[in-house]
Formats: sequence, C-alpha cells, structure tokens
Amino acid sequence: MSQTRIPCLMMRGGTSKGAYFLAHDLPAEGPLRDQILLAVMGSPDTRQIDGIGGANSLTSKVAIIRRSERPDADVDYLFAQVLVEQAQVDYGQNCGNILAGVGPFTIERGLVNVQGPVTSVRIFMENTGQIAIAHVPTPDGSVSYAGEARIDGVPGTGAPLIIEFQDIAGSSCGALLPTGNPADRFDGIDVTCIDNGMPVILIRAIDVGRSGYESAEQLDADSELKARLESIRLQAGPLMNLGDVSQRSVPKVSLIAAPREGGAICSRTFIPHRCHASIGVFGAVSVASACQVPGSVASGLAQAAHTGDRVQVSVEHPTGEFTVELRLQNGQLAGCGLLRTARLLFDGEVCVAQGVWPNEVKP
Repeated sequence: MSQTRIPCLMMRGGTSKGAYFLAHDLPAEGPLRDQILLAVMGSPDTRQIDGIGGANSLTSKVAIIRRSERPDADVDYLFAQVLVEQAQVDYGQNCGNILAGVGPFTIERGLVNVQGPVTSVRIFMENTGQIAIAHVPTPDGSVSYAGEARIDGVPGTGAPLIIEFQDIAGSSCGALLPTGNPADRFDGIDVTCIDNGMPVILIRAIDVGRSGYESAEQLDADSELKARLESIRLQAGPLMNLGDVSQRSVPKVSLIAAPREGGAICSRTFIPHRCHASIGVFGAVSVASACQVPGSVASGLAQAAHTGDRVQVSVEHPTGEFTVELRLQNGQLAGCGLLRTARLLFDGEVCVAQGVWPNEVKP
C-alpha cells in the first residue's frame, strides 16, 4: 500500500475546524510527528491542495488527545497550529475554538462515559498547563450536535456547549500583564500587552490612523498597517516573556475601537499577519479582560455590563460579536465562561504518503 492511514476525526469547534487525533495514533513529540501533521494539512502550500487544510489558519489546526493521568483532569489536550505557507507546526498557544470539539471527541472515542443529559469533561490544556471544563450536551446517551444556540461566524445553529475556565491569567507569559504595566509605548504608540489565555497586544485603531471598523479584507490588503503592527509585535514579544516572536504565531495584535453594534468594544485581530474573520476564543477573553484593567488602552473605550461579581463583555468583530462572562473576586479577574457550538464533520482515516511515515515504523 502506497499510503499510511491514520485514524482521524474532523470537527468544527466554534469558528475553527481541525483534525482530532488520539495521541497513541501518532508518533511521540518530535520532527516525525510534525512532518506528519504538515502532510495531513497539505503544508507548506498556499492552497493546501494536497491535504485536508482549508488554506486558512482557522482551518489548519490539530488536536492531540489522550486519557489523563492527572487527578484533576479526564483528558490531556495538545493544540497544534499548522502554518499554511511554512513547514512549521506551532505549539506555543491554546485554541479555544478547537477546545470546543475536545469534549465531544472524548465521548465519541470512549475516553469519557456519558454522565446524563450533560456530560462534564475536565480538560488539561497541555500548551499552557491550565484546566478547562466542557459541559457537553448528551441528552440521549450520546453527543448531541443539534440545537438552537447560535454563534457569530458559523451559519445555522447547534447544541449549546458551555466552557468554563479558571486561573488562565498568564497562561503563556507568566502574568496577566506580562510587562508589569497596564500600558506600554512602542514606536510612539500606546499599547496594552495582556495574557488571559492568549497573549494579545491591544492598540487603539485611531492611534494608527484607522477606524477599527474596516473589513478583514481591507485590513489584509493594508501592507503599511501590517508592517507597523509587526514592528510593535516584534518589540513587545521579548517583554511579554515570549522571546523572539518573528517565527511564532503569538502574540496576536488586536485593533480596538468604541463599539457601534451594541457591544462593549470593537475588535479587529491579526493572527498574527492576517486579520481574523471573527476572533479566537482566548483572544476574545484577553480583549474582554483588558476592558477591566484600569489604565489599559481599552478601559476608556469599553462599555461593559456589570452584574455583581460577573461582567458580560460583548466583543464585536468583523462578522458579529463574541460574549465573554468574566468572574470577579474582590475586583480581580478570577475566571470566565463562554458559549460555543461544535459539530462532527467526519470520522475515518486520513492518509499520508509512506515516504512521510512508513507503515513499518508505525506503533
């Protein structure tokens, strides 16, 4: 046989989609595994024509999952961002959208048993060392994907899947405000560097001569703006404890503006060199969190609704909005929750050439 077959489940998680694997179906961490993931997605190639990637960073993602040996988790989840145009696999961040598919995957693969109408799955996020709890609808003894929940960026509706996070501040950078300041200045521009699940640099759009309401396509075509943002990103990276970020997909950069569609803040997020069609889960959490930090570049723009120790922050993005519920304790960020949907797209095998992974060396 000229190809090597690997069990694979493809899932839409939130506003992304990717390939989900059991860890024992892949080699251990190292160059061989990376080569396999590149081949699966068809990278490096702008169109990813020879793989299952969708020629976009939002559809070139991988989840690797195993039963956990930790007492506080059911499964361990490792996220891999497969770059589209480069032969590179980045493990330096989480993906909250792909995370939305992890709970259903664990039940589909028998790693977690159904517990009743809703099955709670405790997920250890290997990339950053934090725990998330996914509450998966299982009303009839199996995962339900149909429902009335709607999220912007995805057509139609699906079953509501609630994800809770605790203690994700500083997940990649070591602190909520990794530079130690609510605002810093690079190239004469005030920015806020924050990490509440995703390292993000916030910049007021008006400070770089933009409105913040441009379409993703307009911003992708704005080479002058992207060069300015990259200059700031490269300077901020080391101060955020991320080192040289020239070859990394973090930190993201988010242009922000006052809301104009009834939300709390308007965002346009670069990941890191293309404008996101919506916004990533952890990116939204970090943007929402910055709205609660006195002295941040977002604090004067945001309009958030407080209800006791909970704050709902609606983050507007190019295709709609993303609501994050922040939990406060003594005025400090203590956790958050959000709504996602997921859908199983296929369950089968993905093939790579034997030259990439010969059958005789498979486990």
